Amino acid sequence: MTPDALAALQDRAYVQMRPWSAQEFQTALSQRTTHLITGANSFLLAQVIPDEAEILAFATDPKVQRQGQGRALMADFESRMAPLGVTRILLDVASVNAPAIAFYTKSGFSQDGTRPNYYRLRDGKTCDAILMSKTLTGR
Repeated sequence: MTPDALAALQDRAYVQMRPWSAQEFQTALSQRTTHLITGANSFLLAQVIPDEAEILAFATDPKVQRQGQGRALMADFESRMAPLGVTRILLDVASVNAPAIAFYTKSGFSQDGTRPNYYRLRDGKTCDAILMSKTLTGR
């Protein structure tokens, strides 16, 4: 997926949060530590450093949400991280994004803390970020 396609997909999927611009995706993709995994209608962008991976952006087109594509993409991501020595995955999610919080919880992530007023929403307001992590075991 091109930076423009990533930005367009994220714009459709992130209904409350400000989506990234194509330039922001281009900048992230230019980093050697960035990994992009794509599905037919989804993507997961992460930064990988020794023994940790941080999910920077994860989106599934609303037309196909709740059909297992996100779960399959997460499983693919986790399986690709094992050979890189990743033992823990980190992420943050907007506190107003209940479907994403539920998805991550069902995927084995637990809440570690919050960052007050971290995310800017499309309406200009802010909301907290919920910090979550998952330990990869048996890898």
